Amino acid sequence: MLPRAWRKHAGGGRAVRAERRRAVRDRDLRHPPRHRSDRCGVPEVTAQPTRRALLGALATAPVVAAFADAQTPADTIALWPGSPPGAPARLPVAKTEQRAKMPGVDDRWLTGIAAPTLTVRRPAQPNGAALLLVPGGGYGFLAWDNEGEEQARWLTARGVTCFILRYRLPGEGWAARSLVPLQDAQRAVRLIRARAADHGVDPGRVAVLGFSAGGHLAGSLATRHAEPTYTPVDAADHLSARPDLAGLVYPVVSLSEPFTHAGSRDNLLGTPSDDSARRHASVERGVDAQTPPVFLAHASDDDLVPIANSLALYQALLAAGRPAELHAFDKGGHGFGVRLPGTTPASAWPQLFAAYATRCGVFPA
Repeated sequence: MLPRAWRKHAGGGRAVRAERRRAVRDRDLRHPPRHRSDRCGVPEVTAQPTRRALLGALATAPVVAAFADAQTPADTIALWPGSPPGAPARLPVAKTEQRAKMPGVDDRWLTGIAAPTLTVRRPAQPNGAALLLVPGGGYGFLAWDNEGEEQARWLTARGVTCFILRYRLPGEGWAARSLVPLQDAQRAVRLIRARAADHGVDPGRVAVLGFSAGGHLAGSLATRHAEPTYTPVDAADHLSARPDLAGLVYPVVSLSEPFTHAGSRDNLLGTPSDDSARRHASVERGVDAQTPPVFLAHASDDDLVPIANSLALYQALLAAGRPAELHAFDKGGHGFGVRLPGTTPASAWPQLFAAYATRCGVFPA
């Protein structure tokens, strides 16, 4: 953990920032990060939100439009200094498809990710917390607005600095197909930590929040953060890629039968895939003593990615004695983001996630 004075004064002077970077680099090289967020306590499961939480969600239901002025203009950071690892001879061509069904609400699907990036959404009043947002899309596209930009709006309103991950898609010709998204996610966390002083964030308070297949990637980052997936390219790659907290919303977890999401599995691993590859890429099988605290939210009526995915991961976390919280909602379906009416049970998840992140010490009290 960094000294309290550094956490309180994220800006600091030049000497303080330099000393902070050296301390963080030395800490991560010498030993695994301290489990600051183990303060989350014992695993918890709820079948429905409490009345207080639901009323809180009702009070903040129009999340999409309400917080448009709570953030400053975005910066874009290239993940890699040159070509990403395993680049094909013919790079994929960027394409944006507008899938909006509601007037005035963007719903862009991105494909052709040749140059992965972080889009930085800064709050008007940052509180030092950093969060990597990972949109889903079955590893075949990125649901950029529903599970990226719209999430950043409510989070920046709380003072959280958000980094939306525009990660490469495994089926677009990259050499190490199944590792490509994880390479980008690991690199993203390391860059956030390496540039923490520049962004006014605490490198010991870096969370990840992923949705659907993005939840699978966030879960893979939580369980495989130390796996060497690429050759280091600069000093940032000597920092830890372990998030201090992982939030998974209606996540794909297992790539094995009987409840896998076949589209995500096939896009990630290719077809056919063997049992060993499916097992290795199943998040619940990678839980160990280094897995950070995990927040899970899933609707029981999800007919695309069954709630059995979240249940399997929760059971694995429980068996390993890792901090975890599971919220199983009666109604919500799949892909709801923050667009549900306030009367729908699953609309309470942002308040519940924020409360958990606060208990874990990632968000400030």
